[in-house]
Amino acid sequence: MPEIFPILPASAKPIWFLAGICVLLFIVFVALAYTAYSARHSRIEIGDGQLNLVGDFWARSIPIESLRLERAAILDLERTSDYAPRRRTFGTSVPGYSSGWFRLRNGEKALAYLTRPESVVYLPTSLGYSLLLSADRPEELLAALRSRARRTARRPASHGR
Repeated sequence: MPEIFPILPASAKPIWFLAGICVLLFIVFVALAYTAYSARHSRIEIGDGQLNLVGDFWARSIPIESLRLERAAILDLERTSDYAPRRRTFGTSVPGYSSGWFRLRNGEKALAYLTRPESVVYLPTSLGYSLLLSADRPEELLAALRSRARRTARRPASHGR
């Protein structure tokens, strides 16, 4: 009959370590799933004096008055490479979808939502960065922004009464 000598049980540290890795992997999975969803469902909304970028981790509202619409352009980034993202500083980039903060080839800082390089609206702002947005109807987006900017400029300033 064999003699049995049990190995001393390990402390709880390996279990907590593995549980932590499982939690981290779950968070990464959720973030990737949200990115995949956002790649198909992000949108641009214009309303109440704001340009709203909806979707992904980089969503935000930008006052229309901070857009420098006189310098806005519709670009094909495959032909106009000065405005193409050169380096991602904080964002998401998977094949066919890039969003977040980038440095452009011309050195500018930009917040980008890019899905197709041939239909990109370039919007410089007075906030220290530009926007690069793949828009379904870029001409209509710029026309709507210019129309809203004109309406906002014509409104009398409120005096806080």
